[in-house]
Amino acid sequence: MEGPKTMITFLANLVIPLFIFTLVLYGTLKRKDIYTPFLEGVMDGFKIVLEIAPTLIALFFAIQIFRSSGALDLIVRFLTPMGKLLKIPKEVLPVIFAKLFSSSAATGFLLDIYKTSGPDSLAGFMSSVILSSTETCFYTLSVYYSVVGIEKIRYTLTGALLAVFVGTFISVFISYL
Repeated sequence: MEGPKTMITFLANLVIPLFIFTLVLYGTLKRKDIYTPFLEGVMDGFKIVLEIAPTLIALFFAIQIFRSSGALDLIVRFLTPMGKLLKIPKEVLPVIFAKLFSSSAATGFLLDIYKTSGPDSLAGFMSSVILSSTETCFYTLSVYYSVVGIEKIRYTLTGALLAVFVGTFISVFISYL
């Protein structure tokens, strides 16, 4: 078992250096300037980071305030009866709600579940499947739409929320199988 894993790791560590070497070799053989486009790409990347930084910072602080204020606990208390009806453990509800806004916050809740219940518990397994099957729709909409400059999202939010809810319910169903 260790042989294939070591080989895969070895190959994975070679991919990026080999790709860069191939690009440099191609540029040298074709006598093309590859450094200037590289620098332009880096500058474009920095521009995008500067454009989305305020949105990311605002989302980060909003999530922290939401969590620290106790509002998340209130929402979990409100959603608990529906969670019981759908057979969703109470510990999983914060994961589902946080995933709408932030993958890292949802992962933090997942790690809390791992510490208290264990990764092989129903709550740990279900949370893992949910995190793998859903998207951070509010984060994605705010970041990508702010970069592109779209102000009217039309049906995007409705479609994204529908996809998240369907992904969540199917994840719960699969977890019980």
